[in-house]
Amino acid sequence: MTVLLALFGGMALLLYGIQLTGEGLQRAAGARLRGLLTGLARNRIVALGSGATVTAIIQSSSATTVMLIGFVSAGLMTFRQTLGVILGADIGTTFTVQLIAFRLTDWALLLVGVGFTIVFVARRRAGKDVGQALLGFGLIFLGLKLILDGVAPLRTNPLAVQLLASAGESPVLAVLTAAVFSALVHSSAATIGLALALATEGLLTLDGAVAIVLGANIGTCATALAASVGTSAEAKRVATAHIAFKLLGAALVFPLIEPFAAVIATTAADPARQVANAHTLFNLGISLVFLPFTPVAARAIESLVPEDQPGDNPFRVRYLDERALDQPSLALGQATREALRMADVVQGMLRDVPVVFATNHQELLEEVERRDDQVDFLEREIKLFLARLGREAMGPDLSRKEIELISIIGNLENIGDIIDKNLMELARKKLYQGRRFSDAGWAEILDFHAMVSKNLERALAAFAANDRGLAQEVLDQRPLMRQRERELRESHLARLRAGLAESLETSEIHLDILTNLKRISSHVSALVFPILEEV
Repeated sequence: MTVLLALFGGMALLLYGIQLTGEGLQRAAGARLRGLLTGLARNRIVALGSGATVTAIIQSSSATTVMLIGFVSAGLMTFRQTLGVILGADIGTTFTVQLIAFRLTDWALLLVGVGFTIVFVARRRAGKDVGQALLGFGLIFLGLKLILDGVAPLRTNPLAVQLLASAGESPVLAVLTAAVFSALVHSSAATIGLALALATEGLLTLDGAVAIVLGANIGTCATALAASVGTSAEAKRVATAHIAFKLLGAALVFPLIEPFAAVIATTAADPARQVANAHTLFNLGISLVFLPFTPVAARAIESLVPEDQPGDNPFRVRYLDERALDQPSLALGQATREALRMADVVQGMLRDVPVVFATNHQELLEEVERRDDQVDFLEREIKLFLARLGREAMGPDLSRKEIELISIIGNLENIGDIIDKNLMELARKKLYQGRRFSDAGWAEILDFHAMVSKNLERALAAFAANDRGLAQEVLDQRPLMRQRERELRESHLARLRAGLAESLETSEIHLDILTNLKRISSHVSALVFPILEEV
């Protein structure tokens, strides 16, 4: 019972320490993680390095794969760009196990004390994050110490020695047990840490430890598989690639466990270091073997996971994923992509305004009004999604981006409302009363509509690319818009004074259209303010 309690408590501390360290380092790195993954994925070698670096920071290849699934689902990366990163993540995950193998157990309490002190006294978020990472490392080594002390008595227990020896002599059983355990705790590092402790006490042979390493790597696939449920075909392909690389790698090494263990034995005399080296060499090996064949792997996986079937429910979010809420950078990327989808709907509504007026097409008029319901739905869903973001994991940069995004979707929703509640009502009035614009008046409305539409296109491009130059061009159009609207009003009044029949009967509708297009132009300008206000 004492041994079981030591294992239970030690594993709990080990897992919690890994979680704390990963969260602290991830917050300290902030949005740079997203840039490191999405910006460096075009070259396979560079992608390999970025995947290894990010995974070493966040302490989990599963977490990196989940991030990639989110990026692909949000349209920030393509499936093919992720393959090198996935292989790099396999290398990065060995960093934690190598640290554990140093067995800095004598320093565990010091790390816990120093980490807690920094968290307690630090005023800046960055200082607290570093303190949390140190506290996490301390808990990792404290948990390992508990496990080592707990399993030590098993060396004198013949039954325990016999059971562990038989498990070590059955590689299939060892692989399956390690895979299930890693899937349950969502951490290959914790599973290998336990194997490392057993090997240190002489309770597990190196062959058995290698089998556990293979099983632990397979078990991490469960997290990626669960994260891909309900996502796009591209995102499912990321999870499939992660699973395929791990399974194929394990299948290649499994028949060669004995010679592989013999090679590992030459790398170090310490059993703990041997287990860590087995994990490192396995992941480094499969990354180097599969990296040249990523184009072939991409084609095979694309044929295995077919494209999504066409058809889209407008009242359903496409890019928001609740599983990304604990990763603010990823969640903001998803919300931005959903906001761009919302912008496409608004842009389409504005594009159809002159068609409705020119053709008196009642079905199109009603379709434009229904699209505003979709805009309202997306704005509400994005706001609710952002409201659930973990504030404790957000730095000032991400908090500012969240506020900017809320402002942008608010202005898009206002544009949609103006089109629906004002311009479409004017179109319905024109239709029911059988009114007709004068040729000159209609040409002027089309001209002003084209100016507003062009500026909206410019603003959305500035939002999508975060382009300050384009944003400034949008603001530079403001005086031109005001001047043009005044000129068009004066031109319409001149036609009224001339007694033009069409102008007389459509005067109220004509001037209201100009007013509402001017209101839309004001919201278009407001769209780019957040971009220009960024420091």
